[in-house]
Amino acid sequence: MKTIKVKDASSKPNPHGVDARSLSDTESAQVVHITLQPGESLKKHVTPVDVIFYVLEGEGVVEIGEEKEVAGADTLIESPAKIPHRWINESNAVTRILVIKTPGQKEATRLL
Repeated sequence: MKTIKVKDASSKPNPHGVDARSLSDTESAQVVHITLQPGESLKKHVTPVDVIFYVLEGEGVVEIGEEKEVAGADTLIESPAKIPHRWINESNAVTRILVIKTPGQKEATRLL
């Protein structure tokens, strides 16, 4: 068994300039924990694989293609491959999001 605590995973530099920590990276899936401070956002980007977002804490605005919605804790959002998407924290509190990419992107260019 392998266990990983978010606080023990190091945040890696990324094009978005946010706290993004890789928790698992296999050929079948990639799991990333993102923390958005108030006012922070991801740049709109495209991933070559399907993405599932699960909001762990707080609230954020998720944009997928032309759709835009506020999503709070305990909400799951599906984002299809090759559709521009991003998250924005317009609140006054921290927003934490679990990102699951399937299949993994071992050979693809990573954006996070």
